Amino acid sequence: MPQDCGLELRSLVRADGTLELSLTEVPVPVPGADEVLVRVEASPINPSDLGVLIGPADVSTLRSVGTAARPVLTAAIPPQALGALAARFDRSMPVGNEGAGVVVKAGASSTAQALVGRTVAMAPRGGMYAQYRCVRAADVLALPAGATPAEGASSFINPLTALGMAETLRSEGHKALVHTAAASNLGQMLVRICKADGVPLVNVVRSAAQERVLRDQGAEWVVDSTDAGFFDKLADAVSATGATMAFDAVGGGRLASQILSAMEAAASRTTGPYNYYGSAVYKQLYIYGRLDAGPTELVRDFGFAWGVGGWLLTPFLKKIGPERVQRLRRRVADELKTTFASHYAAEIGLAEALDPKVTAAYARRATRAKYLINPQKGLS
Repeated sequence: MPQDCGLELRSLVRADGTLELSLTEVPVPVPGADEVLVRVEASPINPSDLGVLIGPADVSTLRSVGTAARPVLTAAIPPQALGALAARFDRSMPVGNEGAGVVVKAGASSTAQALVGRTVAMAPRGGMYAQYRCVRAADVLALPAGATPAEGASSFINPLTALGMAETLRSEGHKALVHTAAASNLGQMLVRICKADGVPLVNVVRSAAQERVLRDQGAEWVVDSTDAGFFDKLADAVSATGATMAFDAVGGGRLASQILSAMEAAASRTTGPYNYYGSAVYKQLYIYGRLDAGPTELVRDFGFAWGVGGWLLTPFLKKIGPERVQRLRRRVADELKTTFASHYAAEIGLAEALDPKVTAAYARRATRAKYLINPQKGLS
């Protein structure tokens, strides 16, 4: 490979229903006056990345058709899912929303030059599964001295999402929160944030092992959705905390409905006589993930004072404005190795990311099984 080129992981959806993942040689960018060139050394595989990388492809059909040095991976996409992908047919798309690395070159501005040699984190919305990435100097987060790229790789999406949940809670006048898939990296960050900020938090997990993980971190209210007494325990936790807002990472199925029902059940304990229209206590649930891609089923037994909506990080950050965003980013940098520490199941190179067995593993989106890509690993 020429010295002025680097490798980048690309995802391509063909009109015939084939997903194709490959490594492409691309020129190393030349930074403009206010830009920096970063040698990317760590980038996590988040659920949002999997949406672009693999999408609805059937991972049981994964097949390697390239070479060991330049692997190509294909998979079949179910016909019923193709319609939603028409806009990206035959477009080779870069993948990877965030990551970290070392600034190896900078433009002429003093802001850019001051970052040369620094370890920085960034979230340029695509293209982080690459050996090099050029971004605006103003958009990177300079990491504290001694922080590694792996420690800073998840400095944006999970930390700012968790902080955004707490900010949304306060701005909308709620006092306690319910969170699902709570044993994830994001969920563990939220436990630490809420504990530090004095926000009561009900954590919904999917196994006894996950419950132990959170209780070991000091979480007070943890309920296991696989427990036979799940609903009653959830209602008790909601009643004890006064939670009237929830953030749901699952999306599909009846979990969202169960949470709203638990909030209504908790409210009915203190609101007096029976009312056909339910309690007047307003309950708000935001869906921010798609761990279950099936329909969201609402069983209407929670009155009429409720709302269900979507919540995404980027619109939230635009809404609060640059000053508040900067304050949140500074907190992330200051607490990078404590509140916002992330853990990974494995570190893989770009070529390993296209190994069918490895791809099938990270595509499962299992809690506490996040993978980290190091684009510099194993490539010549």
